[in-house]
Amino acid sequence: MTDFSVRSPADAQDPRLATRWNQAAGLDLVLDELAYGVAVASPTGELLHANHAARHELGAERVLWVQHGRLQVQSNADIRVLMDALSKASAGKRSLVTLSARRGAPLTIAAVPVGRSTGTQAALLFSRASVCESLMLCFFARSHSLTAAEENVLGILCQGYSAPQTARQLKVAVSTVRSHVRSLCAKTRSSGVRDLVSRLAMLPPVAPALITDSMH
Repeated sequence: MTDFSVRSPADAQDPRLATRWNQAAGLDLVLDELAYGVAVASPTGELLHANHAARHELGAERVLWVQHGRLQVQSNADIRVLMDALSKASAGKRSLVTLSARRGAPLTIAAVPVGRSTGTQAALLFSRASVCESLMLCFFARSHSLTAAEENVLGILCQGYSAPQTARQLKVAVSTVRSHVRSLCAKTRSSGVRDLVSRLAMLPPVAPALITDSMH
């Protein structure tokens, strides 16, 4: 996989250019911390940059991949969808598209124009695979003093399962799951499961694979 990280220009001896590059490199590091894939492409599909999450998705070759520096997709229909989104971005318009996958769920992408001139590049913002990444669930659990059992129940509820379905997965009584839910709502001051899951869905999208520091 080609490395699309920001590189220092050859003439970075110019203090102004060096400052700009340092700012770009800093932004690059921030983008790598996001659980969302973020890529930048030209109107013709040339991949110009991708953060860590986007590189992971592209490397899996599940929906999108790169060949000879250009984005590739599964079918001619998807090619038309992607190129239409890039064309709209080059004209300053935003669009939301869904691309089919070789395996697993399809990928929804928002194509957003970067810049204000005609022929501008497109920022491709990938959807996340789940409502809440495991790292953020762990952060949330620790910040609210949840037990391991409560965190486990919450993780399953975030996948869209009901209390009876969660009980079947955990092989426990439904009353046990409901007891955990009551405790979860009390500890997090949530009005119910829907409120609790919504709060988790709105947590900062930090990429779990890149975090190595201990959690507090």
